[in-house]
Amino acid sequence: MSVKAQANFCCGELARALRKGPFQVNCLLGGYDEDIGGQLYFLDYLASLQKVNFGVQGYASNFCMSIFDREWKPALTQEEALTVIDHCIAELKTRFLISQPNFMIKAVDKDGVKILKCDANPADHE
Repeated sequence: MSVKAQANFCCGELARALRKGPFQVNCLLGGYDEDIGGQLYFLDYLASLQKVNFGVQGYASNFCMSIFDREWKPALTQEEALTVIDHCIAELKTRFLISQPNFMIKAVDKDGVKILKCDANPADHE
C-alpha cells in the first residue's frame, strides 16, 4: 500500500469514527514510495488530510512552525535538515515551559527508519 493510500485509509477511518463519537487525533503520517519518494501527510481531529512538506504538532508547533517555514526548502540535504531541527530544539529549550532534555531524531528513507541523533539511550525508546 502506498503512503498516499495509507493516509487516505486513515482519513476515511477517522471520518467514520467521528460519526459515532468524538475523537481527539492529530497524526503525522510519513513514508517512502519507490516511484514518488518521501511523503508526509497531516491528519487532524476532524479527519482533514493534507500533504505537507514539513509538520509538527502539539505545543511545539507554536515554536517550530515558523522555523520550518523560514528554513525548509526543496531538496534539503540531511545535514541541512538536522540544522533546522537543531534550531527548533534550541527554540524549545529557550521558550518552552517544560524542560525536555532528551530528543531523538529519526529519518525515513528508501532503506527504512534509522536513528540519526539521540540525546538519551536509544534502547529506552524502541
